[in-house]
Amino acid sequence: MIENDITIRIGGEAGMGLESSGAGFAKALVRGGLHVFGVPDFYSRIRGGHNFFTLRAACDPLFSIADPVHILLALDMESVRRHIADLVPGGAVVYDSKDPLSEALRREDVLAIPVALSQLAREIGGLELMRNTLALGIAAGLLEFDLSYVESIIRDNFAKKGEDVITSNLNVIHKGAEIAEAYKADFPFRLHAVPNAPQRILLNGTQAFSMGALAGGCRFVSGYPMTPGSPVLVWFAQNGAKYGAVAKHVEDEISAINMAIGAAIMGARALVPTSGGGYALMVEGTGFAGISETPVVIYNAQRPGPATGLPTRTEQADLLFMLHASQDEFPRMVLAPGTLEEAFHLGWYAFNVAERYQTPVMVLSDQFLADAFRSLEASGLDFDAVEIDRGALLTDADLDALTERYKRYQITESGISPRALPGHPNAIWVTESNEHDEYPRIEEDAQNRIAQQSKRMRKARPMAQDVPPPTWYGPEGAALTLVCWGSTYGPAREAVDRLNAQEAGAANLLHFSGLEPFPPTAEAELRKAHKTIVVEGNYTGQLEILIRARTGLSVDGHVRRFDGRPFRPEFILAGLQEA
Repeated sequence: MIENDITIRIGGEAGMGLESSGAGFAKALVRGGLHVFGVPDFYSRIRGGHNFFTLRAACDPLFSIADPVHILLALDMESVRRHIADLVPGGAVVYDSKDPLSEALRREDVLAIPVALSQLAREIGGLELMRNTLALGIAAGLLEFDLSYVESIIRDNFAKKGEDVITSNLNVIHKGAEIAEAYKADFPFRLHAVPNAPQRILLNGTQAFSMGALAGGCRFVSGYPMTPGSPVLVWFAQNGAKYGAVAKHVEDEISAINMAIGAAIMGARALVPTSGGGYALMVEGTGFAGISETPVVIYNAQRPGPATGLPTRTEQADLLFMLHASQDEFPRMVLAPGTLEEAFHLGWYAFNVAERYQTPVMVLSDQFLADAFRSLEASGLDFDAVEIDRGALLTDADLDALTERYKRYQITESGISPRALPGHPNAIWVTESNEHDEYPRIEEDAQNRIAQQSKRMRKARPMAQDVPPPTWYGPEGAALTLVCWGSTYGPAREAVDRLNAQEAGAANLLHFSGLEPFPPTAEAELRKAHKTIVVEGNYTGQLEILIRARTGLSVDGHVRRFDGRPFRPEFILAGLQEA
């Protein structure tokens, strides 16, 4: 029997509960001591269209989904048509026997398991929707995975619905495992629970970033729904109130950023979650935050465009847009987490930088990182490392001691002016979107303009010391270096591992999570590489352009993807052959 590293895919139409079923089974696998990585793939419609959930499980940590698939749970025949070719030789396809499997869809090297999924779900559980549970029971039975872990998830998920609902689902899951008994001898893959494994949690990037932002003191979130960024707003709406955080669903994206700027001026750590199309409407507000020197964090979970594009897919094509959004120039920081741990860390770190330098900070995620689930150790999110740095924020005692009029935009050598929150009688000032003097008052004098713009831009130099440097993974001095940013870290990391398994010292990885200011150490790190291939999810190679613009260095090749689907290690390895 072949054990370890199994991929299961459940497919059907929108509305069949595929993501909730996949996530539930993922939790059961985690409770069974396994590592998991799960990714939903869905159309931008409430019902209809082909959706599927891919779940990978192994005894070792996982950072990506991968091909091929070992078990396909097809809740409709469209799932068979789309995914039968993805099955590994020896794999299994479970499908509803009410729809016969045509000869064109049969594979001699794949085990076909026809089951009356809909009928049995109604007869045993009372609801056709329980066919998902029945199919997962078959998968668990084929893999010989201990059903007690699945049972525990069912009891937890349906505890509020009563014992009858729990019992119905338990009966259905056991029926699935019973059906699998007749096919196990012909199925060579197993996935056994790991006893006494350390406690792990299952998170996606939305949850990790949101928890980091909350831990970092975020107390105001304003947004207009736009996938895949709006789940952060939903998370705060569901969880924020108990910690004193306010979540506002506003009328449009312009209102979202302006309300966040207002909250930040009053002293709240404020966050605006959106996607690229929503951020396009926030550009003027970003400039307002820049000239008013207001610390606000903007979270952009990228999706393909232009315009509406592919609302539920993934891409990395907003990098240069975020770097240059708004007219004229002002300092900003652009961060791009590549893992759940980085999403949590940068979730709180972004607010420190925003307040330290009194300027907008952008966090670039994407649909892949935002929606993908991964298991990690319970200690993986380091709450003990969270620090709150409010920068040059004057206290009431500081303001009481003032002997002259407060200058909100005081010219300083560092470019950072002492910041006072409204409300103190010694700190009365007006927020201006016009150019202003130190007090501030609207001022169009040329020398004042030079002084204020120079002051703002001086913040960029110390800010560069606070941008996260690029990090290495893999053996030092490898023949090939993959260079990536953001969510491509996981698939690229696994590609490196596979290359090194074939030949020791073949490859390593240089990953960027800080992109603006461009890390001062980046050029020196890039020069350590013998041959560089940039892996990123856009058409033009935006990191490649940025590297050349900021360092003068040219890379040796690239692997790009812009079809809205996430990278897989196999895609990168195939691309390397072409590169």
